[in-house]
Amino acid sequence: MGIAVSSWQLAREVSLCDELGVVSGTALDGVLARVLQDGDPGGHRRRALSHFPSPAMAARVLDTYFIDGGRPADRPYRPHPTLTIDPGRDAIELSLVGNFSEVWLAKEGHGGVIGINMLEKVQTANLSAILGAMLAGVDYVIMGAGVPREIPRLLTEFAAGRTGELTIDVAAATRVHRARLDPVDHLGPNCRY
Repeated sequence: MGIAVSSWQLAREVSLCDELGVVSGTALDGVLARVLQDGDPGGHRRRALSHFPSPAMAARVLDTYFIDGGRPADRPYRPHPTLTIDPGRDAIELSLVGNFSEVWLAKEGHGGVIGINMLEKVQTANLSAILGAMLAGVDYVIMGAGVPREIPRLLTEFAAGRTGELTIDVAAATRVHRARLDPVDHLGPNCRY
């Protein structure tokens, strides 16, 4: 199930039935940006962001995307930054916060089990997406669309608060491309991963 279909609402309901509730981890940065621009109906995302471990980062995302009352129907969504091999800080922050909020909302108020489904083929998004989900206490990281050879090591590194790295497959590349994310650089040394 894809973007905004296997959502926090569905995963939460499944988890409340004593099963593994799974959120789709695909494009949660864009989902959050659009929900905030639509005024965050029900206030769910803002509630989740109030629990994000870096209030300053959550505030930057809200200041950039939240529109009180929502955008007019004839106004396009503001574009959000793309996660690349070497993404900008704004792209990383939106991804961290987007994945955190989806998992946090799925887990809110119960002790059921929640997983996140990531795609190996969408490699440039996986570092920040997985760290964001881990910050929210995700119970399982499920990988599809490829063989996730480096993901177990990534989870171990992030759980220890260390820099995570992934090899990024680039067709016809003449060198190896690696993406890195240092949790301390974005969240500080005292943040719980």
